[in-house]
Amino acid sequence: MTRIQQVHWELEMDYIGHPYYVSGNAILHALGQHVPHDIHQHLHASHAVFVPGQFGTFPEEHSQSGIRPYLGSGLPDVESYDDLFLMRNPAHRWLLDSRPRDALNTHDIRPQSGHPALSHETIMGKPEGARKQQQTTKWYINAYLHADDPDALPLGEDVLEGLQFGGKRNYGYGITRLKDTQVVDLDDLDYSRLEDGETFLVEVTTPFVLESEYPKAADQDVPWWWKESRRDLREREEKILEQREVYKLQTVDHGQVVKYGGDRPIETAKSGILRVGSHSKYGFGELRVKPVEPQSDQCKNSEKNGEIAE
Repeated sequence: MTRIQQVHWELEMDYIGHPYYVSGNAILHALGQHVPHDIHQHLHASHAVFVPGQFGTFPEEHSQSGIRPYLGSGLPDVESYDDLFLMRNPAHRWLLDSRPRDALNTHDIRPQSGHPALSHETIMGKPEGARKQQQTTKWYINAYLHADDPDALPLGEDVLEGLQFGGKRNYGYGITRLKDTQVVDLDDLDYSRLEDGETFLVEVTTPFVLESEYPKAADQDVPWWWKESRRDLREREEKILEQREVYKLQTVDHGQVVKYGGDRPIETAKSGILRVGSHSKYGFGELRVKPVEPQSDQCKNSEKNGEIAE
């Protein structure tokens, strides 16, 4: 039995920190103030993705379908592998096309004490004559935990309530309230889309560490099945804070897609959820396996005729 605990926090005050995510390292530091050491040492935390609390529709690969009010404000049931990633992609493709997606998917930036801060809510004006003159979008933080010791999870709601992330915490910034949490057994999920697939792609969901200044941390190169593509991968420098020391990391930037050359897609998918490589404990190295959908005859004909198929 391999379990993860999904956690959904609501931001109650603006966040000053990494603009793309709340790092798993930050989550572990916050939990360390509320969890006994003998439990905390076994915990691993994913990076947390910012999620707008807006209406949305489940994507085709999800086990559920239809439009849901404020889909981003909670945790839908997880029955299949693809369900896990509904809110793990910062593009949030589940947002309704009938609404201003680009605006709703973007944090307001508000200067706070000389620092750019991601706002905890986005307020948009509405046309004159509308029933309400403004619309407010709350922002949430989506992450998950797993543990070396299966008895360490799940963490109680009292432990997850009121955590703070980012800088200027003494002034109240980055404070959250627990909105939702649930435990998912990875062995019970439906992996049929992977079982039925023939060729696969791998999405780098969070940065993959290549080199690290942290002692004895850079212990794993990129997986062999994408080593040949490394020269084509976009890299990014990240940092990790440990015991007030800042260590630089060289990483494969998240959001990229590479071809999977292995022959065990389900096993790779499970290990990708638990993350691989250096600093996986702190949220780095999360991967998603995607089957390559066969092209329709119409798309094939379009390619033969020199057209670009979307």
